[in-house]
Amino acid sequence: MTAEHEEPEVAANFIAEIIEAEVAQGQRERIVTRFPPEPNGYLHLGHAKAIWLDFGMPARFGGVCNLRFDDTNPAAEESEFVEAIRADVEWLGYPVSDERVFFASDYFDQLYEWAEHLVQAGKAYVDSQTLEQIRENRGNFHNPGVDSPYRNRSVEENLDLLRRMKAGEFDEGAHVLRAKIDMQHGNLNLRDPLMYRILKEPHHRTGDKWCIYPMYDYAHGQSDAIEEVTHSLCTLEFEDHRPLYDWFVDNLPVPAKPRQIEFAKLHFTFTVLSKRKLKQLVMENHVDGWDDPRMPTLRGVRRRGYPPEVFRDLCERVGVAKREGIVDVSLLEHILRERLNRESPRAMGVLRPLKLIIENFPEDEVMYCEVPNNPEKPEEGKRSVPFSRELWVEADDFREEAPRKWFRLAPGKEVRLRSACLVTCNEVIKDPDTGEVTELRCTWDPESKGGRSPDGRKVRGTLHWVSAAHSIEAEVRLYDRLFSTENPTDVPEGGNWLDNLNPDSLEVLTGCQLEPSLAGKATEAGWRCQFERLGYFCVDQDSTADKPVFNRTIGLRDSWAKLEKKPPG
Repeated sequence: MTAEHEEPEVAANFIAEIIEAEVAQGQRERIVTRFPPEPNGYLHLGHAKAIWLDFGMPARFGGVCNLRFDDTNPAAEESEFVEAIRADVEWLGYPVSDERVFFASDYFDQLYEWAEHLVQAGKAYVDSQTLEQIRENRGNFHNPGVDSPYRNRSVEENLDLLRRMKAGEFDEGAHVLRAKIDMQHGNLNLRDPLMYRILKEPHHRTGDKWCIYPMYDYAHGQSDAIEEVTHSLCTLEFEDHRPLYDWFVDNLPVPAKPRQIEFAKLHFTFTVLSKRKLKQLVMENHVDGWDDPRMPTLRGVRRRGYPPEVFRDLCERVGVAKREGIVDVSLLEHILRERLNRESPRAMGVLRPLKLIIENFPEDEVMYCEVPNNPEKPEEGKRSVPFSRELWVEADDFREEAPRKWFRLAPGKEVRLRSACLVTCNEVIKDPDTGEVTELRCTWDPESKGGRSPDGRKVRGTLHWVSAAHSIEAEVRLYDRLFSTENPTDVPEGGNWLDNLNPDSLEVLTGCQLEPSLAGKATEAGWRCQFERLGYFCVDQDSTADKPVFNRTIGLRDSWAKLEKKPPG
C-alpha cells in the first residue's frame, strides 16, 4: 500500500471515549446531540469541527443529531442565514431531515411557562436596574457581587411585572428577569444571571408575538432538555457556564437532563475566525462578500474548491482535546493537496500565454495527443488533445538569458511538450516598441511524437501547452492566503490587525488559454481539476459558457513554507 492510499492517523477523541463507555455500561439507550448555530451569519471553519462532532458522534452509536437554530435575538437573525447554515451542514456531508430541524423559538411558550415556574418558586425576580448598574453590581473575579435592591420583591409583584413585560407595557431596558442564585458566588455566571430582556423587534418566525426574549444561557439547556438531548457538546468558553446549565435543568420540571461536555475549538494559523472581524472584512469591502474564496467561511472554501471530506479528514487527524491549540494551516493545505491529487482530473491551461510557432510543422495539420486524465487513477483513461503549428505556452517558462540549470525554454534549448513532441527554440520575436517577447519560433523533431526521445537523448524540461487554434479563453482568479502573518490579530500597540492583510491574496488573470476539453465544464460550478504544473482549480459560480471563470484552490506546492524559511532581509 502506497503512502497516498494509507488511512489517515486517527487522533485521540475523549468525547467518543466518554460516550462509548456510557453506552457499554447501559447508561444511554440512544445518543442524541444537537448543533445549535445562531442564524445571524455564515458558518466559518471553526464550525466544521463542531458539526463533525455533533453529527459524527451519534452516527457512530446509532443516534441522531438535531440542527437547532438558537434564534433568541431577532435583531440580528434572518431566514437567509437559516437556509445557508443548513446548506453548509449538508455540504459537509451530514444530511438533515426536516424532522430534525428545530428552533429555540419553537419553545418560547414553554420557556416562558418555566420562567413563571421559577418566579413562583422564589428562584427568579424582575430587576429594574439599568443594564449598566447590573453589570457594575455583578462584581468581578476579585470582588463579590452586590444584591439588587429589587432582589426581594414578592412573588406576586414579580409575576405581575413579568406578565406586563410580556404584554409589552414597558420600554426596552426598563426591566429584566434574573435567576435568583448567589451574588457572592465565585463563578460569575451564577451571580443572578439574566433570563429575559425586553426587545421590541419582530422575529423572523414568530413575528410580533413576543417582545421579551430568553437569553442564551436560559434557552439553551432547556431546549436541549425538551429535545431529550443526551450530550450537549460545547466549546471550552462554556465550561464556566456548565454550573448554570445544570442549575436550570435541576430547578425546572424538564423531561430530560442532558450532559454538557466542553472541547477545544478549531483554530488555524494565518486565519481569523471572529464573527465580528469577519463581518468587518465584508462590510469594509476588504473581500467580496461572505463567500469570497479567501474568506475562512464554509461558503468561501466551498467556492474556492475545497472538497468537504478535507475537513472531516482534518478533524480525525487533529482529534478532540480539552486544551486549546492552534492547527498549522499547512496541515489543512497538505490534506487538501493529498485529496485533490488523488481525485482531480488533469487538464492543460496556460495562464500567461506566449505564442510558440513550430515552423516545420504543417500549417493545416492537427495532431491528436493521448494524455492521461489522472495518473493517480489509470482506470480513468486518456483524452485526445489537439496539437497544431501554433501553440500557447507559459511566458514564465521562457528566459532569453537562461540561468544555470534552467531546463525550460531558452534560445537554443530543447524541451519536451507534454505528451506531444520535442521542440527547440530557434528565434525570439519582440515588440519593436516595448521590447517585450511576443513570439517564439521553434522546430520540432517529427520522430519524437508522444514526447519520446527517438535516440535516447536526455531532455529534462517538460512543459504544458495549448493549441492556439483550439483553445478556449478564460478568466482565472489566483487566490492565496488572506493574511500574511501567522497570527493576524497579534499587532503592536497602536497597530491595526487589518495591516496584516496579504496584498497579493488575489490576482485576476484574463486572456488565459485552456485546452478545449474544458469548454463543457464552464457551467459546472464547483467542478475541480488540476491544471498541470500550475495547481488545483475549480469552476467559479460566475462562470458561463461564453466566459469561463476558474478559481485557484491551491498551488501544487507550499510556497509559503519556502518564504518562512528565508532569512530576514
